[in-house]
Amino acid sequence: MNLRIVEKEDLPLFAEWVNNPDFYGEYNPQEQRTRTKIEKNYENAPPEERKFFIEKKDGTRIGIINYFLEGELLEIGFTIIPSDRDKGYCSEALMIMVDYLFLSRDWVRLQAHTDTRNLASQRVLKKAGFEKEGVVRKSMFIRGEWRDLLLYSILKEEWKEPKILTRTKKK
Repeated sequence: MNLRIVEKEDLPLFAEWVNNPDFYGEYNPQEQRTRTKIEKNYENAPPEERKFFIEKKDGTRIGIINYFLEGELLEIGFTIIPSDRDKGYCSEALMIMVDYLFLSRDWVRLQAHTDTRNLASQRVLKKAGFEKEGVVRKSMFIRGEWRDLLLYSILKEEWKEPKILTRTKKK
């Protein structure tokens, strides 16, 4: 598994995915975005906001993981195409991202939100070492209703050392 930054030439696939209701599924807001808007957002993104493709070893793109500022805090988001969910790809991608962010920048905390009903994302976050902090009540409008989200975080002192980036292959 590999993470690769989304490049300008990748935007047609990115636009296809974000405009497909099945890609984000039932736990995320559905927002249709034009390719022009996606390109403008890409070109104007600050350095604290990056999107990466989650790729299989053969280069097949199967999802997106990103980080962005939420106020003064760095938040991580992720999603996998429906056919590759529940196979461990998202957990591995999140561990790689956590390693990357703690090794490359002076962040002391990373966080993520997920719908209280999204058990798969909760498992991914726990597997990557995130701790549940609590419920953020009625904080996202999804499919016609206000939903509660769970807030998860990992602190640098809890992370302690890379989980993925420094592993060596077994012979």
